[in-house]
Amino acid sequence: MVMVHVAPSKGDTLTDKAAMMRESITKSQLITDNMIRTHSIRRAHENIDKTLKAANVVLHKFDLSREAEAKILKGPHEDLEGYLDAIEQLRSNIRFFTNHKSFKSSDGVLSHANSLLSKAISKLEHEFKQLLSSYSKPVEPDRLYECLPNSLRPSSGSPDASGKNASNSHTDHVTAENAVYKPPVLIPPRVLPLLQDLAQHMVQAGHTQQCLIVYRDTRSQVLQESLQQLGVEKLTKDDVQKIQWEVLELKIGTWIHFMRIAVKLLFAAERKVCDQMFEGLDSLKDQCFADVTKGSVAMLLSFGDAVAKSKRSPEKLFVLLDMYEIMRELHSEIEALFSGKACKEIREGALGLTKRLAQTAKETFGDFEEAVEKDATRTAVADGTVHPLTSYVINYVKFLFDYQSTLKQLFQEFEKGDDSNTELASVTMRIMQALQTNLEGKSKQYKDPALTNLFLMNNMHYMVRSVRRSEAKDLLGDDWVQRHRRIVQQHANQYKRIAWAKILQCLTIQGLSSSGGDGPNSSGASRALVKDRLKIFNLQFEELHQRQSQWTVPDSELRESLRLAVAEVLLPAYRSFIKRFGALVESGKNPHKYIRYTAEDLDRMLGEFFEGSIPYVSARKGVWYASRASPQDFEIYAPNASFEDPLMCARGVKQIKSAFYSLSKVFRESRIVEYDIKENILPDGKREILIDNKQYYKFMGKDVDMISLIKLYVENGKVIRHEDCWDKKPLWNGYGETPKVPLVGKIIDVTKRASMFATHAMMRFGKDPTT
Repeated sequence: MVMVHVAPSKGDTLTDKAAMMRESITKSQLITDNMIRTHSIRRAHENIDKTLKAANVVLHKFDLSREAEAKILKGPHEDLEGYLDAIEQLRSNIRFFTNHKSFKSSDGVLSHANSLLSKAISKLEHEFKQLLSSYSKPVEPDRLYECLPNSLRPSSGSPDASGKNASNSHTDHVTAENAVYKPPVLIPPRVLPLLQDLAQHMVQAGHTQQCLIVYRDTRSQVLQESLQQLGVEKLTKDDVQKIQWEVLELKIGTWIHFMRIAVKLLFAAERKVCDQMFEGLDSLKDQCFADVTKGSVAMLLSFGDAVAKSKRSPEKLFVLLDMYEIMRELHSEIEALFSGKACKEIREGALGLTKRLAQTAKETFGDFEEAVEKDATRTAVADGTVHPLTSYVINYVKFLFDYQSTLKQLFQEFEKGDDSNTELASVTMRIMQALQTNLEGKSKQYKDPALTNLFLMNNMHYMVRSVRRSEAKDLLGDDWVQRHRRIVQQHANQYKRIAWAKILQCLTIQGLSSSGGDGPNSSGASRALVKDRLKIFNLQFEELHQRQSQWTVPDSELRESLRLAVAEVLLPAYRSFIKRFGALVESGKNPHKYIRYTAEDLDRMLGEFFEGSIPYVSARKGVWYASRASPQDFEIYAPNASFEDPLMCARGVKQIKSAFYSLSKVFRESRIVEYDIKENILPDGKREILIDNKQYYKFMGKDVDMISLIKLYVENGKVIRHEDCWDKKPLWNGYGETPKVPLVGKIIDVTKRASMFATHAMMRFGKDPTT
């Protein structure tokens, strides 16, 4: 059987393919439908999960909000940390609902949360203020003193710092720069973190200004109270001008001390609190610190400014330099503490005061030089001693050298590039020359040219000695010292020539011979002329002694050298004259009237020259008790003076004269052989001069030695009472301060007066004897 293959037609093939495609499409659609249904279900589940999770978050946020609201409504007082956590949670919720505004109730929730946050911050501000106020107390002065280095603490028992530091400001400055200061703790460390959190929350809430105001008002008041308790005052220029210099000087000393305490302790401690409180907020902490300290700084600087602008006077120079020193010492610390733009005004204020003090000090320095040159005080020193102007200027210059480094800095401020040592030397030289010129003018006030030269000798010597013993010598140089030593010697020589030339003429042999004979013995010499020469010598020497015992040479070495220079000329001439012509006088009547002194007497009396009023009094005692008193010897008594010893009581100068003139009538010899002098200032301002002495008398051929205490009471330069207590025993009278037996004392007083009256009549009622 033969099989026949029949080829399919073209149409069947297409049909099959179409069927296959349809089937394939159908299958694919079924698969796709199944896949779509599965994805939808999965998506739906996912959406449900997301919704449930979001709902849980929202519900949790609502729960946290309710918890935070409960804590906030309760307030921060009982649980501050919990309160701060609640505020932080509330802020977190607000951020959440702000980012999920799609929730239907988000607007309402945000409004409620923001309102609650505003209330929370308001309570927080109140709590910040309360907590800050509770722990902000003024620092007691004693606490501040404990923070100071030992060298700057007030002495024990002193109520303030002024007792020690007002007068030693410059010395304190030398030791204060490297001293260790321990700023006080202003707020307890356990409280500070809480305050820091409160402040941070207020700043984050946009309450920066309120935070600043609360902090400023609280801390600035406490800081000012601390300074006020310490003693700081706010004084104006007018106030300063009205204050007496002694008081102002004390206030300046305390101000210098207060500046150290304020800057190194209070301001440093305040800066530390501020930095911790506003950590991370640099601009805010600088502004807060500036606002807190501004008033206190102004209070301190205003006093310094008032002093700098007040009327200038020489005595203010050193306190101005002290103030300038402290401002320079504190400059770097002020720059560091008051850094930042907010503190710029304070820094400039401190720098401005430093410059004003420097300018005023420089001008005062110039004023002093001019004042020395033009000083026109007519106050003369009657005894030729060192003039007050000299001691004032020299002490002034000495003090200047204590401020050498400060003055060099000051000169450099105004004289850029110049050698500050040269400038200081030049100024010192000009001051010394101005003083010398002024003294030469003042010396012309003396009528006695010998005293003129003594005055200039004393003052030039004081200048030279002071320079040699101070640092001024290094600046002025040896040439200056040697030149002025020669000037001192020139004035000493001039004094000797002028004062003693006339009296030495009395001891020459020229003119003594009535027949022109000048032989080695007395032959040819006129007894009358010799007596006349001795009489003139006695008068001139006593006059010199009376006057020059009141003059003063305060330097002991200079005084002794001047006495020796006079003795080397006078004593040999006197010995030679007495040896040559003494026999002429001794062979005549009353030789003691002419040869009144031995060379030893003259030497002893020369030892009393230039000692001032007390040796003058002691010298007069020697003359009185030596039975050779002259009328001039009684000039030291006041008109109503009194004299009393165990035998008589004199009232008035005439009776006193009679008492002493009578000695030569009773005793062949009488004198004071030893004595020691002391002077006391009595409460009423009078002087008491005590002369502890030993007296010698020759009575009826017998030698009598007696110990005595002479008491002189001096008022206004005159003796008002003279007592001679024999054997140093108190005088008996009815009018003493402590009479032992009043009745007996009065009887003795009457007896003394009667004895005085008899003596007074015998001596012709105090009439001066003729020579």
